[in-house]
Amino acid sequence: MSWNFALILFVLLVVTGIVWSLDRFSLRHKRAARVMQALELARPSWANLPDHEKLVRQEQIQAEFGKMPWWVEYGVSFFPVILFVFVLRSFIVEPFRIPSGSMLPTLQSGDLILVNKFTYGLRLPVIDTKVVPIGQPKRGDVMVFRYPVDPSVDYIKRVVGLPGDQVAYLDKKLYINGKEVPRKADGQYFEPDRVAYTAQFIESLGDKPHKILLDERRSQEIGPISSFPYREKCEYLRNGMRCTVPAGVYFMMGDNRDNSLDSRFWGFVPEANIVGKAFFIWMNFGSLGRIGPFH
Repeated sequence: MSWNFALILFVLLVVTGIVWSLDRFSLRHKRAARVMQALELARPSWANLPDHEKLVRQEQIQAEFGKMPWWVEYGVSFFPVILFVFVLRSFIVEPFRIPSGSMLPTLQSGDLILVNKFTYGLRLPVIDTKVVPIGQPKRGDVMVFRYPVDPSVDYIKRVVGLPGDQVAYLDKKLYINGKEVPRKADGQYFEPDRVAYTAQFIESLGDKPHKILLDERRSQEIGPISSFPYREKCEYLRNGMRCTVPAGVYFMMGDNRDNSLDSRFWGFVPEANIVGKAFFIWMNFGSLGRIGPFH
């Protein structure tokens, strides 16, 4: 969806840009010439008119002969707006809406968030080719990316495994390079979608701790939903799974560990699929108190 919108925005930018350029360097001068010609022809007949009447006649001629065609008027008017939105959305920040509870308790369904588009490098719009490398994803980042199974759909998960890491999820415990990721109990969390309480933990994965949910009553059921690139790098076991993350890809997981369809099921996220780093909730119409940064 994001990719389709970017393409539509780019097409509109090109079309309105052509109209704006045509008007700026050609049509505007032709309109001005028509107005001057009409004024020169009309002025002899105004000789005996009062000054205010002359101004009225002059304005009438300017309005008649200097009027833009409707398609030029719309193109010239919308071009600066579309250019601003295109640059802002393509290189600086992009809004997204959280569609599900897979990132609870960090993000709720209905949260409207902002995604930093330059944290991981500047990319050319539409084709998404990185042209200016700035940074790389870090463990613990909340990242928006194009779903590898269907790139027209945007997903949001947390970066768990970096290239070269060995990631294991065994008996509902997360291990990175053979070491268990520390976590501590943090009470219960009420999931509105499921109308149930789930155990909440504070996990120390990246630079800053974040909260996760674990439904300890649910059985451990992990398996690939289909074949995926580098499938041979993953091993599925009775009590979980283990993967070695290849170069150029990332292992992603949702914070709502038992209600998230993520890399445990469909594989790795290629670097080319990255959209940006999510960092701020700018609105939730059901809970205004949620507005602010998150990690």
